[in-house]
Amino acid sequence: MQSASRATGEDPSSPVPHERSWLFIFLSAPDAVIALGLVDGALSYLLRNEGVDPARAASIVALLSLPHAIYFLWGPITDFLMRRRSWLLLAAALSAITLLLAFHQPRLSSSSAVGLLFAAACIGVVAPAACGGMMGTLRSEVSRRRAGSFYQTGSLAFAGVATFLLVTFSDRLSLFSLGLMVAALVALPALFAFAAPAQQVLSEHSAAQTASRIWREFKATFLRWEAIPYTLLVTFPMCSGAMLGLLPALARDYGVNGSAVAWINGLGGVLLTALGALAASLIPTRIRASVAFLLAGLANAASLAILAILPLQPLVYFAGTVLFLFTIGMCYALFTGVSLEFLGASGKSGSTRYAIINSLGNLPVAYMAWVDGRGYAHWGPRAMPATDAVVSTVGAALLLAHFAFNRRKPSVVP
Repeated sequence: MQSASRATGEDPSSPVPHERSWLFIFLSAPDAVIALGLVDGALSYLLRNEGVDPARAASIVALLSLPHAIYFLWGPITDFLMRRRSWLLLAAALSAITLLLAFHQPRLSSSSAVGLLFAAACIGVVAPAACGGMMGTLRSEVSRRRAGSFYQTGSLAFAGVATFLLVTFSDRLSLFSLGLMVAALVALPALFAFAAPAQQVLSEHSAAQTASRIWREFKATFLRWEAIPYTLLVTFPMCSGAMLGLLPALARDYGVNGSAVAWINGLGGVLLTALGALAASLIPTRIRASVAFLLAGLANAASLAILAILPLQPLVYFAGTVLFLFTIGMCYALFTGVSLEFLGASGKSGSTRYAIINSLGNLPVAYMAWVDGRGYAHWGPRAMPATDAVVSTVGAALLLAHFAFNRRKPSVVP
């Protein structure tokens, strides 16, 4: 079956102007601000300011991280009833309102505030499901590759801005004022969705036609031999980024003080990962996203090898961390490209299939954090990055041997 670009006589290696892949810098904001900027970034700091015990704060953060692992259960709704850009706008508006209500509570640690924050996180992950479906409609490989880079760049940038503003102004502004700030960062960038191309609505057809179309699209994406290596690609350990949350804990072993950690793993880290994600868009499209992803994974593992092999000194920590942050930014951007390559054309169930692929891609983050922790527990500080580097290198090398010589891709969705 011909791809959409070939059927229309377009060159798949050339960008299509009206697709405007740069929009995804802003469309990533609703989820990024909540999940990365607030939950993974500033929330534990805000809770500590309220006198919350770190153990309870960790439990709250873990609870609010749950929607990202299970959003494939409700993310598919963006394929139905309304256009995907409409779902994104609705999700941004509702999550912003819910955040305002949460920050209007006397304490963020109260049961009502935590419940509202959880609701906002559940609503917010509708945005990446909608974005995945929209990116799947991009017809040229250049536009898809750029969209993945722009999406990750915007996500990291908005997350960094949100974390910086919340931490900086936490002692100067009221809780509700902080809530207004977060709500604005969630809702305002989402308005760029009005400039996104119109998307198909699944419910425009009968129930029988819809079910038949979804089944054909699922078979074309998942129920083929070519889907097996892609499934392994998104679930294998390389490019997991699990060390992102573990590097600050290693700093003391390398003689690095707290202020330096705050900079290199804070705004400096966000800048480095965003630059890495943006750099991924410069990789020629003749290099498949899957191959580029695995090569970036090997580079990422090499950066951890620096921490594992060289002496426990501050300069080693800075060099290894800088390279790790830049290469993991590339990995994140290229993972989006891999997801779109796996997805094929968006069709009418693109958000559903993208949500499943993206949820599978979150598995390595969880299990590699545990594996890296076991390395530290058994063999000390150098063993943590060493464990990640060795396991990632083996996984990347095995899959690279397949993807470098096998040119077959999952079938284009009919």
